This record gives sequence, structure tokens and C-alpha cells, in this order.
Amino acid sequence: MRRVFGIAVLLVALLPRIAAAAGGEGGLINLDKSLIIQAINFLLLLFILSKILYRPLLAKMEERSQAIKKSLDEAQAARAEAQAQRAEHAARVQAAHAEAQAIRATALHEAAEEQRRLVEAARAEAARLVEGARAETEQDIRRARQELRQEVGDLAVAVAERLIKRTLRDEDHRKIIEEALAKMERVG
Repeated sequence: MRRVFGIAVLLVALLPRIAAAAGGEGGLINLDKSLIIQAINFLLLLFILSKILYRPLLAKMEERSQAIKKSLDEAQAARAEAQAQRAEHAARVQAAHAEAQAIRATALHEAAEEQRRLVEAARAEAARLVEGARAETEQDIRRARQELRQEVGDLAVAVAERLIKRTLRDEDHRKIIEEALAKMERVG
């Protein structure tokens, strides 16, 4: 505004010199009252235009400039917030991945532990069954030996009865004893 007013004053100050350079008569510019009225009208118009148009225009431009600056600041803040959220999201994804890996490792460890327990239980059961079968077999062997002794005893009594019924010689005694021993060896 001051520049425009300064230029207008300079032109008004230079008007008499321009008029003198033109020769004063019939030139382009005549120095009379109308020129001064026109200059005053021009200055008054400049003043009114500056008050009505120029200052509101500058205020609007300043307001618009502030709005743009505010929008840029908000956009920068939104960009920073989005970046922070992106970093937070990435950290959450990383944490979830680490947690999933830990859960997987725990599950694998528990599965291996359960498998080991089942194998040990199966081995213990197998050992128990083998031991039971062994005990049963030993019991069957004892029973069989006892029955064998019983039969051998009965056989010996039967043989003794036969021998007593007939008269025996020494050779017969030896033969009977050898047969009984041979039978026992086959059975036992």
C-alpha cells in the first residue's frame, strides 16, 4: 500500500516537470485546475480502493495462507501418526509371530514329552506282561515237575509192585532202575 501511494505522490510531483518539458502550450499535458482535481480524484480513488479491496484481499490471502499452512501441519501430523501406527502394527505382528513360535515350540515339546511318557508306559506294561508270563511259565514248570515227580513216584511204586510180584534178579533191578532214570531224563 505504501509503495502504491509513494508512486502516486512521485507522479504528482513529477507532473510539473513533464509539463515544462513539453513546452507548456498545446502539449500532451496542460497544467490547470482540472489536472490537480484529477490527481486528487486519482489519489482519493487509490485510497478508497486500498481500503475496500486491497486490505480485505490481503487479509483473505493471509487467511488462506494460514489455512494452507494449518492443513500442511495437520497432514504432517497425520503422516507421523500413520507412521507410528504402522510401526506399532509391525511390532504387534512381530510379537504375534514370536508368540506363535513360542506356542509351537511349547506344543512340540509337550508332544515329545507325552510321546516319551507313552513309550515308557508301554515299555513298563510290556515288562510287566513279560514278567507275568515268565512267572506263569515258572509256575507251570513247577507244576509240571511236581506232576512229573508224582508220576515218577507212582511209576516207581508200580514198578516196585511188579517186581515184588515176580522174583527179580540183579540184572532185572538194574534194568528197571535204568529205565526209570531214562524216563525221568526225557521228562525233565
